[in-house]
Amino acid sequence: MDDVLILSRLQFAANISFHILFPTITIALCWFLAYFKIRFDLSRDPVWMRIYRFWVKVFALSFALGVVSGITMSFQFGTNWPGYMEKVGNIAGPLLGYEVLTAFFLEATFLGIMLFGQGRVPNWVHTLATLIVALGTSLSAFWILALNSWMQTPAGFEMRDGIAHVTDWWAVIFNPSFPYRLAHMLLASMLTACFLVAGLSAYRLLRGDTKKAPRIALKTALFAAALVTPLQIFVGDLHGLNTLKHQPQKVAAMEGVWETERGAPLLLFAIPDETSRSNHFEIGIPKGASLILTHDADGEIQGLNDFIGEHPPVKPVFYGFRLMVGIGMLMLALAWLGSWQLWRHNTLSPLLLKATFAMTFSGWVATLAGWYVTEIGRQPYLVSGVLRTADAVTDVAPGNVLLTFCLYVSLYTVLLVVYIRTLLRLARKATEVEEINQKTDESTTNAPMAQGES
Repeated sequence: MDDVLILSRLQFAANISFHILFPTITIALCWFLAYFKIRFDLSRDPVWMRIYRFWVKVFALSFALGVVSGITMSFQFGTNWPGYMEKVGNIAGPLLGYEVLTAFFLEATFLGIMLFGQGRVPNWVHTLATLIVALGTSLSAFWILALNSWMQTPAGFEMRDGIAHVTDWWAVIFNPSFPYRLAHMLLASMLTACFLVAGLSAYRLLRGDTKKAPRIALKTALFAAALVTPLQIFVGDLHGLNTLKHQPQKVAAMEGVWETERGAPLLLFAIPDETSRSNHFEIGIPKGASLILTHDADGEIQGLNDFIGEHPPVKPVFYGFRLMVGIGMLMLALAWLGSWQLWRHNTLSPLLLKATFAMTFSGWVATLAGWYVTEIGRQPYLVSGVLRTADAVTDVAPGNVLLTFCLYVSLYTVLLVVYIRTLLRLARKATEVEEINQKTDESTTNAPMAQGES
């Protein structure tokens, strides 16, 4: 059973790690598309349509991979974690169903108009379709985060004969951690999209693309990141306070605190050792953790030794949290420095262009690090205080799980490499494509508006 548990957890981790990459892009990228399209509608400047045309391709590719990987991931609830649906299916099933019936159907209905309707439907219909798809992606995040948050801080249910039954759907959906997780994830998606747009635009400029489209897209993305990053830090602080209240063992692992103490230091670096239940090579700021988490330099933080047998593995949570915060600080520095240069000189230096390109997929790294902190930090429970992970795992032969795990990892590795190569190829080809379409855009802009566009 230990082998099956480890392999099943690894398999689900591989699936969720691959899947989350694409919704993290599409949730916010579609709002960028709506912005680009509205700017075109208001100004009739063809550059906005060229920006829209390029990024809608990226959105379509990302959306397709997100849907496909999401479907295969959902199969594992039955194949690898049958105990999950048996015990909490009365809650998980409807929430997943609501996501399909509302968000996914909304996206699927209007996605075709958004991707293929330009020039075939009135312009206002196409713009409306883009806005509705953007709303659908955010609504999808709402339902998925409602379920995930409930697994972290379950509420609004009662256990009858070992099965969870809903007593208050409002409490289930708006459980104690849900508002913080939803806001944190939506802002993470916005930052991921900001640096993807900025990074690929910088790549085009580095390759000698001198047109307005990549420069405007770069400026839009960096200005947005400069505004969103501080907001994400603020929401992250609120989220941390909520986690300290409801999941103190997770916070203790994040901060590497073994003994309950007041004035706990903020560890910049350490090597946690679960055998000796201590840290090696600590480098920290005195009383920093207490100040950040309790807003009191002498505030008390519970230690991991108060939760022996009930706390998560320490190293992945400890290091994952620092990786997430470190990437966030780099994002803040680049966004503010880049925005200042663009404001003062209307361009970025070659060095900053290269740094922006290097940060193209930084949102992925930060999101995955934060996701690992969230999910590993819930262990040893699948649903906190209700269902242990070991009690929900399948009893199939370990060899079967190992086979599917290897197949998933192999396939996802190939798809990820192809996806990144395709994005870079789209960026390289954008110059020729836009030169061909520029005359069409300008003739369309100068022509009388079609019936229904007034």
